[in-house]
Amino acid sequence: MQIAGEPFELELALDPETRYRGLGGRASIEPNGGMLFVFPGPVPQRFVMRDCLVAIDIAFLDAGGRVVAIHEMQTEPPQRPGESDAAYEARLRVYRSVFPAQFAVETAGGRLRDIGLVVGQRIALDTSRLGLRAR
Repeated sequence: MQIAGEPFELELALDPETRYRGLGGRASIEPNGGMLFVFPGPVPQRFVMRDCLVAIDIAFLDAGGRVVAIHEMQTEPPQRPGESDAAYEARLRVYRSVFPAQFAVETAGGRLRDIGLVVGQRIALDTSRLGLRAR
């Protein structure tokens, strides 16, 4: 897919398990790689950097593919020995879509700024077809 005129090859996250895992545990992300998260419908979204080893950029998109929020997400200290899952989740910074979003694009940290993506810009997606694939 093209983002701000730049070609990207994104993995699809269509189900709850894949969306939960996201890019967590990856030691690196290719400059034109990443993940496209597809949700069944547009709702306010919230992401955290759970088990992420590298910085990640995220752009939240509405049902029409328009960027509603962009964040440069930084790595978090890993879950400590003996730290409960709930305590770990509670200390992670939350990155919100602010407005309802049906899609999210994650790329390597700094890439969205490098290519000049801005809020309000539209990313061409087959939104109808992708939305039907989400579970």
